Amino acid sequence: MTAIVGVLCQDGVVVGTDSSATFSSATSRTIEQPTEKISIFGDSIIVAGTGQVGHGQRFKAIVDKSLKDGLFNRSAITIAKELSKLTIEDFAYTYSSKGEYGALLAFPANGMFHLCEFAVKDFQPEFKTKLLWYVSLGATQHITDSFLALMREVFWKNEPPSLSDGVFATTWALDHAVAINPGGVNSPVRIATLRSIEKKQLVAEILSDAALGEHRQNIDGAKKALRDYCDAMRMNIETPDVPRP
Repeated sequence: MTAIVGVLCQDGVVVGTDSSATFSSATSRTIEQPTEKISIFGDSIIVAGTGQVGHGQRFKAIVDKSLKDGLFNRSAITIAKELSKLTIEDFAYTYSSKGEYGALLAFPANGMFHLCEFAVKDFQPEFKTKLLWYVSLGATQHITDSFLALMREVFWKNEPPSLSDGVFATTWALDHAVAINPGGVNSPVRIATLRSIEKKQLVAEILSDAALGEHRQNIDGAKKALRDYCDAMRMNIETPDVPRP
């Protein structure tokens, strides 16, 4: 089971995941083990997937080969369509059923950054845009979709967030999913970004625990502000102004 969040920001892309792999028998889940669910190729391509581990290994192999073959020198839509086609053909070769794997891909093309979702249902590509700039996949999608919708309503109603704010939102959404999910999703949360270095080359990196710690301090501050607001609101209700004669 997996929790994945992707955010297309004003100045880059954020992709985050949990770090738990679930083993299973023919009838039930057996154990959980820690794992890494984010892969980076060529210093600028981020891949995260949900579904069977073997399918993820095959998709990553396709991305790696496509990078070496020069596919990522073409337009963003061509890259996405070719990866979709190659992956569907590869899965069909071993009679894999549809609906068993989905992925997020962050990558540069023509000097711009892109976030593409390959849907679990049919592995068709869909790019995130300035109007629809976040996405989540995996077992906790019902949790993370709702949480991100609230974050958008409160903080970024009219435009995508900055990269720093995107990391903040992704960290909070995944921490929330880890805390309340019914099982199979676990910490540590991993966050990768695709951003411009010195306004030149787009570079992908996995953020350190220390970097995420700063965002968690901000999350704690936001929670405290909400509690303080509720306390103040409660006091106003409990102690109404007394009319003077």
